[in-house]
Amino acid sequence: MASGASADGVRRRDPDRRRRILAAAADLVSRRGFHAVGMDEIGAEAGIVGSGVYRHFASKNDLLVALLDQAMQRLQNRATTIVAQTDDDHVALSLLVRDHIRVALHDRDILAVYHREAHSLPDADRRRLRREQRHYIEEWVGVLGPLRPDLGDGELRLLVHAAIGAVQATLFYRSGLTEQRLAELLDVTAHACLGVHPRSSAESERGLTNS
Repeated sequence: MASGASADGVRRRDPDRRRRILAAAADLVSRRGFHAVGMDEIGAEAGIVGSGVYRHFASKNDLLVALLDQAMQRLQNRATTIVAQTDDDHVALSLLVRDHIRVALHDRDILAVYHREAHSLPDADRRRLRREQRHYIEEWVGVLGPLRPDLGDGELRLLVHAAIGAVQATLFYRSGLTEQRLAELLDVTAHACLGVHPRSSAESERGLTNS
């Protein structure tokens, strides 16, 4: 039976292929840059012919948009869930910090591409992603504000950007530390940027579960 064909002889699209293409693109683009990578190379890395990529993405720009959308939606969806389900602002803030750390460590390639290649997007997509990024920042600001009543809105946003920037420094610097130690240090550093003591992991997870 031909690859991709079902028992009834009808050819079906591999549901996992799109994910493989995105993962391959994230790996290659994070290492070499968007403009240095061709669709054929992405296809080869994903284990398919280059023309197969075009069945899922009309162009390399479309692929980049999908890749960056995936990164932003992952962060935004989780942040929205944390804020909606957690009554304690301090717990919510620590959960937001740790979720961003988790993404930075486990989805390093995608975040690195977002950081480096957002300027390569078409104008409309770039503006849309910037709006989504601002919404994500506001989730942090909304829970930090009650914890830092001494600060104005601009100061709160500055600290949130500093905390996220501290976490994302790991995208471009290979420390050689174990993942556990790296996560611990990033957690302490991000909370220090925010001027808030970290809540313990047990408290944070309990706060989300019980909300």
